Amino acid sequence: MKKLNLILLGLLPIMSFAKAPDCHNWPMNMTKGWLKNANITNIYNLDESKTKITLLASEKKKNGLYTQVYHFIFYDKKGKSYEVITKNEASYEECSMSQVNSYLISKKDINY
Repeated sequence: MKKLNLILLGLLPIMSFAKAPDCHNWPMNMTKGWLKNANITNIYNLDESKTKITLLASEKKKNGLYTQVYHFIFYDKKGKSYEVITKNEASYEECSMSQVNSYLISKKDINY
C-alpha cells in the first residue's frame, strides 16, 4: 500500500499541470520591435534560425488568461547575442491579451 501511495504522489503533480497556450510569437515579435526602437540592435541583422525560446513560467489566471514568462536568446549575424525575459498575458483564443514587458538581461559579443 505504501508503494502505491508513493507512486500516486509522484504522478499527481504531473497530471495536475494544465497545458498552457503556445504563444511565444507575440512576445518574441514585440521584443524584436523593442530591441530596434531602443537602438539595441538592428533586428534585420538577427539570425532567426538560431533564436532560443524557453517558457519559464505560465500561471493560469481567471477567465482563461495565462501570465507567461519567456526567456529569449537572439543571435545576430555578427556573433552577438541578446538575452531577454518577457512577461505578458495570453489565452487560447488570443496571444496578445496584454502588452509585453521586455527586460534585456544580457548582451554579449562572441569572439572566436
